[in-house]
Amino acid sequence: MTPLERLHADIDARVAAIRSERPDWLCRQGCQGCCHRLADIPRLSLAEWRLLDEGLTLLPSQILRAVAEDVAALAEQSVRPIVCPLLDRASGSCRVYPQRPIACRTYGFYLQRDKGLYCKDIEAQVGNGVLNDVVWGNHDAVDRRLQALGETRALTEWFAQREAVG
Repeated sequence: MTPLERLHADIDARVAAIRSERPDWLCRQGCQGCCHRLADIPRLSLAEWRLLDEGLTLLPSQILRAVAEDVAALAEQSVRPIVCPLLDRASGSCRVYPQRPIACRTYGFYLQRDKGLYCKDIEAQVGNGVLNDVVWGNHDAVDRRLQALGETRALTEWFAQREAVG
C-alpha cells in the first residue's frame, strides 16, 4: 500500500466512524456546498495529482475539454470564493470523485475549527450546539502526512503542465 493509499484508508476509517455515530452527517458525495465556496485554488501533492490525472483520463473528451476550460478560467480568476472546476454543476457531484484530493476527502471531517476552516452548514450546527459532542479529526496530522507525498502545486499548475505535455 502506498503512503497515499494508507492515508486514504485512515481517512475512510475516520469518516466511517463519524458516519456511524452521526448518520445525518452533512458531508457526502453529492453535497456540493464546499465545492461552490472554495477559499482558494486547491493544492495537491504529486501523488494526489497522479491519482487525479488517472481520473481525468477516464473522462469523455468533451467533459475533459470543459474541465480544461474551467481550470484555465480559474487560473485567471481573482475573485474568491471559487467554484471547483471538477464539479459537475448539473449533477452536483465531483467528476473524479474516486480520485479526489485529500482536501476534498477530509473537508467537514478533519477540521481546523480554530482557523474557521469548516463549511457554513457545519458552522451553523456548531453555533446551535448540535455538534458539541463530535470528536473532530486532526487536520494538522493529515497535513504532515501530505507533506511526505512530494511537492505541492495548485491544481491550475498541475493541469497546465498536463496540457503542455498533452
